[in-house]
Amino acid sequence: MNDDLPLSGVVVVELGDSASAPFAGQILAGLGATVWKVERPGTGDSSRGWGPSKWQGSSAAYHALNRGKRSICLDIKVPGDLAALKKLIADHADVFLHNLRPGSAGQYGLDSASLRAAKPDLVCCELGAFGHVGPLRTHPGYDPLMQAFSGIMSVTGEEGQAPVRAGVSIIDFGSGMWSVIGILAALFRRQVVHRGATVNASLLETAIAWMSINVANYAADADKGGRHGSGVAIIVPHRAYPASDGYLVVSCANDRLFAVLCEALGSPEWATDPRFATNDARLANREEIDRLIGERLARETRAFWQEKLRDHGVACAPIQDVAEMFAHEQTRALGIVAPLPDDGLATVGVPISFDGKRPSPLHRAPDIGQDNGRLHALLEARPFHSKG
Repeated sequence: MNDDLPLSGVVVVELGDSASAPFAGQILAGLGATVWKVERPGTGDSSRGWGPSKWQGSSAAYHALNRGKRSICLDIKVPGDLAALKKLIADHADVFLHNLRPGSAGQYGLDSASLRAAKPDLVCCELGAFGHVGPLRTHPGYDPLMQAFSGIMSVTGEEGQAPVRAGVSIIDFGSGMWSVIGILAALFRRQVVHRGATVNASLLETAIAWMSINVANYAADADKGGRHGSGVAIIVPHRAYPASDGYLVVSCANDRLFAVLCEALGSPEWATDPRFATNDARLANREEIDRLIGERLARETRAFWQEKLRDHGVACAPIQDVAEMFAHEQTRALGIVAPLPDDGLATVGVPISFDGKRPSPLHRAPDIGQDNGRLHALLEARPFHSKG
């Protein structure tokens, strides 16, 4: 435990599986909390089996989401194990975080109402799929389902092509982040009112939140958006263009920056052309201005244009693969990707710093049930039957 971190001394019990709740638990661990991760005996978290990349007997994905935690194996269907879990929560936890299937928490007395009746100052975070109310509240859900249901996939990809999802789990990770925001707010309020809270977050609510601008556009004039590939519906230029050796994303958020781009590209007259002079005009003539910019950029390399555009104050970035991002001097300067101190696997650290210093890398993700003995000692009870 690092006493310099803001959540030092906070104890979290995470009954989380797959990505969303484990990601939330890892954020809390990264901020200094002690996180007890509850896993199924034998198989553990589902993400341990995700492939193809493996590390130290589990998937690399598991290590990416569960560093810095303690692992205990408990089968909540077994009365003794369930009792041990409830005792851990009642006697030691500040926060209980779970993403159990909708409705199942209540079957085991792990719902917020039951736990907070016994421990009023507990912060309970229930991370669901479709939300805690409504006709779909008991349905299961996963990241791609929510990208579909929320409309995200309707505005992602190329027009006329099959729908695609974002290439990373933006809904799972976003839901984990919202859960942490809610937990931190509840812990802050607890210092004042001396009582806990029930925090409800869900994959669908996160997905709808990412559609905030699209929702406002639709409410304003029934514009449902559409697919614009690497671009967006509301700004031009704001997309990837082919340079001679790869793609470069160029972004001009206003007319002044567009004029600067035109100057850098050697065509200042574009900025006064009625077809392109304003963002509304460029939206109406998107294909033509994108063609002109693309033809100009294709004459030189990404490096050439990065230097030239940045000298003019135009935002741009090359499209890189993970290896290029990993090796880039900016990534290395930030120190956000670093090897774990105890096993060498390079992972992404906490993406915030305190007083200019990033929290130190967490210890490696735990083996299944490696902290059962520590739990036995903590609860001062006879060992329960489950083994990892």
